[in-house]
Amino acid sequence: MDVQGTVTDGFEPVRDAFVRNFALRGERGAALAVHRNGRKVVDLWAGAADADGTEPWAEDTAQVVRSATKGVAAAVPLLLHQRGQLDLDAPVGTYWPEFKAAGKERVLVRHLLAHRAGVPALDRPLTPEEAADGVSGPEAIAAQAPAWEPGEAHGYHAQTYSWLLGELVRRATGRTLGRWVAEEISGPLGLDLWIGLPRAEQGRVGRLAEVEAPAPPAGQGLRVRAKSTVADAYGDPASLTRRAFGAIAPAPDENSPAYRAAELPASNGISTARALSCFYAALIGEVAVEGEGGAFRPAAKPLFAPATVTLARTEESEGPDRVLVVNSRFGLGYMLHGSSCPLLGPGSFGHPGRGGALAFADPDSATSFAYVTNGMQKNVTADPRAQALVRSLRDCLWQV
Repeated sequence: MDVQGTVTDGFEPVRDAFVRNFALRGERGAALAVHRNGRKVVDLWAGAADADGTEPWAEDTAQVVRSATKGVAAAVPLLLHQRGQLDLDAPVGTYWPEFKAAGKERVLVRHLLAHRAGVPALDRPLTPEEAADGVSGPEAIAAQAPAWEPGEAHGYHAQTYSWLLGELVRRATGRTLGRWVAEEISGPLGLDLWIGLPRAEQGRVGRLAEVEAPAPPAGQGLRVRAKSTVADAYGDPASLTRRAFGAIAPAPDENSPAYRAAELPASNGISTARALSCFYAALIGEVAVEGEGGAFRPAAKPLFAPATVTLARTEESEGPDRVLVVNSRFGLGYMLHGSSCPLLGPGSFGHPGRGGALAFADPDSATSFAYVTNGMQKNVTADPRAQALVRSLRDCLWQV
């Protein structure tokens, strides 16, 4: 496999693991980036930009990262809170009065971020056009009765997270969440990272495809508790699991220009691995932003204050997830290290994307990580390719 890019001395095993993913784990096209202490130490790409084609993955190829978008979206309400513009303990109805309907008057802003709001599914799924129009989603959410008493349990808001956070941010700021990210994060840091892809960037984005993962060698597969129960939940059209992931029906064409241009903060963020890793590096520390010709701009100050980092990685939800069925752990907007989503260590926070992508920060080691792929395999939170890369990175850090 012809791998492009660079690794800093001491991180060569990460490159080796990246190569092995193509040889052993069915990788089609992917990119990987790691920052440590605000500097890139891994920046790799290989394979085809289209999972079903032959166009080579270029240095600036970007991809839809599915639910890894949630980690970018979650930064917005946390930064608004940090700036005194949003109260995490206020009822959502303070900012969005219509949301109080159908028994949701006691839903707090922090409940949205921690997947405790009780509205992971809709009584009537939205069409792809409705999901993207900026109006139908918030209206449906506002009218929806909760599936459990808000705040009393948690369940992954796979699709409804788009309209919950998107409308909250719009009501609080007058800007859409995608525009806020572009103006306050991606623009200032020079990141190829979008929620709502500009038309001029459409040609840079590779095509996703569903691909079969090779069977793991005997004894090396990831153990998943209650596997038959999980399979039953995904297979039952009436289950909360199936309804949560099916809140948009039929499933949108993720490769269409219309889908890429829409703002769906739960699922359609588009990024390079380099930009996504830099984003997480910027949350937790000063980051050296590379400009044209390889020159570095002056280091930008951390986006998150120490207290905001604590909010992101302090457990808000833990235990049986009413949607994912297995146990899950969430801070405010971020998945935390655990059995269903192994990250670098106990203090890590980030988010996977269903089928492959993974990005996170680990403040304890001043490290950030981002992996993006176009070959979507059948997993939700613990892709074997991403996990192989995380293990190799962990081993490298132990040696540093």
